[in-house]
Amino acid sequence: MIDIKINEAPVSRISEVDFSNLAFGKEFSDHMFIADYDGIEWKNFRIQPYGPIPLSPALSCMHYGQAIFEGMKAYRGIDNSIQIFRPYDNLKRMNESAERMCMQPIPEEVYVEGLKAVCRMDEKWIPANEGSALYLRPFLIATDDFLGIHPSRNYMFMIYGCAVGAYYNETLKIKIETEFARAVKGGVGEAKTAGNYASALYATSIAQTEGFHQVLWTDAFEHKYLEELGSSNFFILSGNTLITPAANGTVLKGITRDSVIQLARKLGYKVEERLISIDEVIALNNEGKLDEAFATGTAATVSPICELSYQGVSIHLKHKENSVAGMLKNKLENIKRCKEEDFFGWNEKVMMTQTA
Repeated sequence: MIDIKINEAPVSRISEVDFSNLAFGKEFSDHMFIADYDGIEWKNFRIQPYGPIPLSPALSCMHYGQAIFEGMKAYRGIDNSIQIFRPYDNLKRMNESAERMCMQPIPEEVYVEGLKAVCRMDEKWIPANEGSALYLRPFLIATDDFLGIHPSRNYMFMIYGCAVGAYYNETLKIKIETEFARAVKGGVGEAKTAGNYASALYATSIAQTEGFHQVLWTDAFEHKYLEELGSSNFFILSGNTLITPAANGTVLKGITRDSVIQLARKLGYKVEERLISIDEVIALNNEGKLDEAFATGTAATVSPICELSYQGVSIHLKHKENSVAGMLKNKLENIKRCKEEDFFGWNEKVMMTQTA
């Protein structure tokens, strides 16, 4: 166990929050966890009130882009227990991102104990409402205050929480992007680094002015093969087969993506991780074999797609009441809330609380 010093917020802001009407990404909980790396060891483990932190203008993360993050959720079970969904998988991915970005990896003990400390301190912020959770944002930034292009020696690791509802409240209209590129082989496409999201903003903003929710990125060279959405992974359903682009270096290895793959296979669906061309999707639709398309992600959970637009021509998909996407979303939600057996061992128990 690491020694975490606690500086409790004098006044909670929880009374200001309408938990029946949670927007995504706005209602930050009372506390945050911080740890520092000084080039030799991780130290200064602390919980303090959520709020601004002093930073040098010469901070290397702001000049040279060494910044990575993760996203996961803590849930309140039907037995009033608190658990985090697949934190060790997020840690594995974060340290893979750290390696790619020449950053200091996070020790498991620091990562997991930090997450649990935030959840325990802000347990009342974890909603019981269906579709709601405490979103946890671990992130790592380079903190050398020296101008020079080299990997930082010093780092700050932080975790804070945010009470959230659904990221999307409607079926999605998606533009297939064929002009701009998100990632290339050999690049940092599968790292969850801040710059990837910054580079996606321009094309996404254009798509949103055209009435779309998001873009679906294609490969950088031919703009022929589908990759992922700006905030989530991509699936199509044809008959009993789920198909998703292979995570081959330009697609983020989504935790929800992997959860859907494992769950679907257990339920008897065939799952293919491979290249998917735009031509294949159009052909499946023309043959009446494109049954569903949906996005998956920690924020998006499982979100059905009602429209795919390619070079001004749209494929329209009807969202059915008994859709596979809806079934998978409900089963994942039930596992997270202890309504169904966690046969994969995904939930990391944080605490049991007294029944309200």
